[in-house]
Amino acid sequence: MPQSVDDRSAFSSIDDVASRFAEAGYITDRRLATTIYLVTRLNKPVLLEGPAGVGKTELAKTLATVTGRRLLRLQCYEGQDETRALYEWDYGKQLLYTQMLREKINDIIADAPDIPAAVARIEGHGAVFFSDHFLVARPLLDAIRGEQPAVLLIDEVDRADEALEAVFLECLGEYQVSVPEIGTYTAKTPPFVVLTSNNTRDLSAALKRRCLHLFLDYPDAERELAIVRSKRTGLPEAAARQLVEVVRGLRELPLRKSPSISETIDWARTLTVLGVDELDAGVLADTLNIVLKYERDMQRAVEVLPRLVDPNRELPGAGHSHEHGSDVHAHDHGGDQGHQHEHAGNNGRDVRAAMDRPGRHDEGYYGAPGPGPTRRTEPGQGQGSRSFAALIRRRPG
Repeated sequence: MPQSVDDRSAFSSIDDVASRFAEAGYITDRRLATTIYLVTRLNKPVLLEGPAGVGKTELAKTLATVTGRRLLRLQCYEGQDETRALYEWDYGKQLLYTQMLREKINDIIADAPDIPAAVARIEGHGAVFFSDHFLVARPLLDAIRGEQPAVLLIDEVDRADEALEAVFLECLGEYQVSVPEIGTYTAKTPPFVVLTSNNTRDLSAALKRRCLHLFLDYPDAERELAIVRSKRTGLPEAAARQLVEVVRGLRELPLRKSPSISETIDWARTLTVLGVDELDAGVLADTLNIVLKYERDMQRAVEVLPRLVDPNRELPGAGHSHEHGSDVHAHDHGGDQGHQHEHAGNNGRDVRAAMDRPGRHDEGYYGAPGPGPTRRTEPGQGQGSRSFAALIRRRPG
């Protein structure tokens, strides 16, 4: 495919990709840099799949920045039709021009002998109202027929309907768009196309066949730390390294939404604004809503934050203190249920008496005075009935 003379998109090598992306603040690994290099050399789209927040959209933006191309973005959503992706006719403009040219139309049909003849003469000029002048180009068509080289980002393609997904095939396969009223537009300079997917549904084999494929996952600790450094958050090196480890620990929890890379950066900037130089569980718990968006996720995270901040910390058992040397046991189970038992020597009679005090059990407790539990075991059920049945079976005839 031809490239324009002024196009700065050509990378000299894979290392050149990594270097230019790093200068723009996007840290790549070798596999990602290789894929980008192939996109520019083979003129093939790339499909980026992976969890939200790992840098798929940002990759397309950075690619446009380092290559000097304009960025065209198509944000996909459920129920979207092709007029929002390809093109549509400016019907208001067509109607306005019809009103303005009414006198001219009258001149055209003035000497028409009958209505069919008048209609035929108007049809002869109908193509005027279905031309480039009245065509509104949407991102796909704009990327194909535009004079300037472009990076086309088709974001969250998995949210689009399958019918719209089929519309992409011609554009991605031949870099062309067909407009029935006009003809076919073919790209003079093919755009770099980046499709992203969060895997909410499976994409068609036809779409995947036209693309290079790359799964982007959360980076390793060193690369994520390098990303945080590249964003110049202002957080000290030691604190930034510790924060990355905390975030990686949170991602191991069964969360509804794991922290993204961009949220790690936001957390680092938040701690800088608060003047934090050294991390502790308290300040992280106070700012946990920067990276977690669901209350249950936050509750789970608060429980493990002390261990994530200090992996060598020994957390004492909640509310239990045992001193066997003096034979004193103290138990605090929280709330009004907290109770303490102090007993000397091996005398357990006082303890047993306390356990047998009147009113200890309510009427619903099995064996207590009163009607007993409202829910009873049905006949033939329960461990006792099964044991009795087994005994009967073993008893000789």
